[in-house]
Amino acid sequence: MVVVCVNGLETARVGIAVSRKVSPRAVVRNRIKRQIRESFRHKKNLLKGFDCVVVAKNAAAGIDLPTLRSSLDTHWRKISDDA
Repeated sequence: MVVVCVNGLETARVGIAVSRKVSPRAVVRNRIKRQIRESFRHKKNLLKGFDCVVVAKNAAAGIDLPTLRSSLDTHWRKISDDA
């Protein structure tokens, strides 16, 4: 889930929430956070002026990396199209 708010700045910012309910293993939670940051880094030019908070759901721990990246790209594209 991605929550978006206009920030009034020329840059985009991201916040990430991955709780222990997603996975009790820190390695898995950190992998998810790394993927979110990397995906955001590639798309942040499209998201100028927005604050985005990504809240990982339980299913994020069980999916493979290309599926996670694809899901995030879909979210970023939808946010930039709605702007």
